[in-house]
Amino acid sequence: MKIFAIGMNYIQHNKELEGALYKPEEPVIFTKVDSSLLKDRKPFFLPTELGQVDYETELVVRICRLGKSIPERFAHRYYDAVTCGIDFTARELQRRLREKGQPWDLCKGFDGAAAIGEWVPIEKFRDIQAIHFHLDINGNTVQEGCTSDMLYKVDELIAYISRFFTLKTGDILYTGTPAGVGPVKIDDHLEGWLEDRKVLEFNVK
Repeated sequence: MKIFAIGMNYIQHNKELEGALYKPEEPVIFTKVDSSLLKDRKPFFLPTELGQVDYETELVVRICRLGKSIPERFAHRYYDAVTCGIDFTARELQRRLREKGQPWDLCKGFDGAAAIGEWVPIEKFRDIQAIHFHLDINGNTVQEGCTSDMLYKVDELIAYISRFFTLKTGDILYTGTPAGVGPVKIDDHLEGWLEDRKVLEFNVK
């Protein structure tokens, strides 16, 4: 099982990080290791030694069949479910790595850095590019977005990634975060929603 993730896929998030509105020339792809996966409502143990850790709420897509070099027009055949996930990011470490031109593995792939909710069949939604999602912390909405605002759409991402990697059943794709990211702290209670469905819930310890 491979965990793919997309950076810089919502223009307002790019502005809050970089101070400018822009679209990358190609999708920004990175991966997370399998030990970063956090599921089944298990708590997230905050790695305080990494400094500030931010939530990044995202639509996550589940790959359902084997594919390589998939044409974009056929990409919709390669996923069958979506959920809400959180791409936890050690923000201070990320800044240091970026300044040095180094990979993001350490700030994005640590244990528990890929929280994932319960899968919802794609048939439950009218259009994968029209799904609203949001994150509540301690009962207050702190981040919200809609997949219609993605710079690179789900089918584009799958076609692009499959040029380099063979996709396999069970692989998952974090599709990028909208604006509104922020830090988590011990004792926070997080709830992730797709439309009116609560699909993600856990505590920070």
